[in-house]
Amino acid sequence: MSPKLTEKPAEGTKAPAIDLKSQDGKNVKLSDFSGKPVVVYFYPKDDTPGCTVEAKGFQAALPKFAKAGAEVLGISPDGVESHCKFAGKYGLGFTLLADEDHKVAEKYGVWVEKNMYGKKYWGVQRATFLIGPEGKIAKVWPKVKPGGHADEVLAAIEQL
Repeated sequence: MSPKLTEKPAEGTKAPAIDLKSQDGKNVKLSDFSGKPVVVYFYPKDDTPGCTVEAKGFQAALPKFAKAGAEVLGISPDGVESHCKFAGKYGLGFTLLADEDHKVAEKYGVWVEKNMYGKKYWGVQRATFLIGPEGKIAKVWPKVKPGGHADEVLAAIEQL
């Protein structure tokens, strides 16, 4: 059975709630970060080429995100153990969240039907949401190219 397709939340609307386990096994809620900008980036799978490029980009820019007062949250359908290994392997200093039942990905409209070599399957569409300090979506990147993406997001944070 395929999930109900949802539209991505629009800029200016309240960001859907997030309550997931981190790579440390702790529950993390979007509301934990109220009053500061939050980068929520969805990616398909830990330790794959594109996802690694994207994660390393966010890690390299992490001091700039911290200086801007912004939090970075990476979300994929992988479990806590996978996130822990991925973060450890690449020295990731930001939070990775396990959305194993893809409920949050569905709320953000990024759980989509994909097609690879003629085979159809469901998975996460790489997308990023910048949530402003007041909890509303400030900017959406619906289809992300991993290389250089962190710099695009930083530029948008400077506009908040």
